[in-house]
Amino acid sequence: MRVCRVLFHHLTVFASVTAVAVAAETNTLEVTPAFVNALAEEARTNNPALRAAAARAEAASLNAGTIPTWEDPMARLGVMGAERSMRRDDGDLLYGVEQKLPLWGKPQAARRMAQAGAKIGEATATLRAQELKRDLAKAVFKTALAGRTIAFDRDDLRWLDTLLETTKSRYEAGDATQAEILRLQNERSRRANQLETDIQLLGQVRVNLNRMLNRPLESPWPELQLPPVAGPVHYNEQLVKFAVQFEPELKLRQEEIHEAEAAVDVARRARLPDLVAGAEVRQYSGDADFRQSMFTLGVNLPWGNRKRYAAAISRDEARLRATKLDAADYELGLRNEVRALTVKIDAARREALLYRDQIIPRSDATLASTRAAWETGRGMFRDVLEARRMLVEARLMEARAVTEQYEMLSELVLCCGLGDLEALQMIGAMPDSENGGTKP
Repeated sequence: MRVCRVLFHHLTVFASVTAVAVAAETNTLEVTPAFVNALAEEARTNNPALRAAAARAEAASLNAGTIPTWEDPMARLGVMGAERSMRRDDGDLLYGVEQKLPLWGKPQAARRMAQAGAKIGEATATLRAQELKRDLAKAVFKTALAGRTIAFDRDDLRWLDTLLETTKSRYEAGDATQAEILRLQNERSRRANQLETDIQLLGQVRVNLNRMLNRPLESPWPELQLPPVAGPVHYNEQLVKFAVQFEPELKLRQEEIHEAEAAVDVARRARLPDLVAGAEVRQYSGDADFRQSMFTLGVNLPWGNRKRYAAAISRDEARLRATKLDAADYELGLRNEVRALTVKIDAARREALLYRDQIIPRSDATLASTRAAWETGRGMFRDVLEARRMLVEARLMEARAVTEQYEMLSELVLCCGLGDLEALQMIGAMPDSENGGTKP
């Protein structure tokens, strides 16, 4: 319980939305949990889908208050037609009232069912908010990846321009061939075209972000930077415990079980008879004198429809069993998903560290050595281009691995019901810079 209290303390810490507006005016901004939380808070208040889910939850909550304990009484008014003497003796003006009695707990059962529906509405709204926060976090990381890809394109384009100038100078001196110049020109053209494509893709992912936040689609964004590689996340029972207790869709299914149980209770009470109490007064229209009054008690006879009531109970009990089985199956799938996500997160982390600590340094050194060898006439030009291709690919793969790791972490946060990237520190998934640069 102490861990849960600390967790909920972290979940209630949101960054100010103002920080997002300030960040939009800067050149670069590293994606942090506080930044994602601020965007999620903005989406919570602005996104139409979330506002619609909140309105439906409010409507379901108000519906629980519409079920009365006492139904409206029924007023009766009548006139008797008969001989004057009979009308004078018995009275020819009839008026009375009937009231259905709230017996057997039927109104209370209906109210409990409506209250269960209200809780389903609240759980649905929470689920939609958590799903949007997850999708928003993924979109932010994809935006940062798109920005880094463009930076790689521009660096490579500058490198190709420099090498092209060097090759032209060597060609004039008789140390390079026309084919080498042609190949570099083609490589540069392809890279320039790829840069334009990546710029357009960045614009589209920014439009997607603005759509989630209900901003104007062309609203500007700062250049987002990917965070460092996150620390390792190991599968353990604590993660599963969080998932079983707090995962929003599982909580929704549990509320559906409560509603199904309430429906069974309503069906069982429906077979009990209804009692109606009434009172009737008679007067004579000639002198308005009171003649007689009656008190009545009516009851319906539901035994003729006993089979239909039994069928209704069996129907709702079958729905209850199905709802429980669905929830049990989802819980099993959730446990499996938590484990699968930890495997994917670990794989993405190891891949990112592999490229960062081994492949990229080796590729960078190889490119420098092959270029120096070619410029001194001791190496092959194709080796330079191949080393350059490997370096560009390694940088891009490292960025993609970091992005994939954080996307999977966003999924894990939702599965564990943590609901907040700030809570990653609760499961040890802090950036390497905070873990003292740990490595596998």
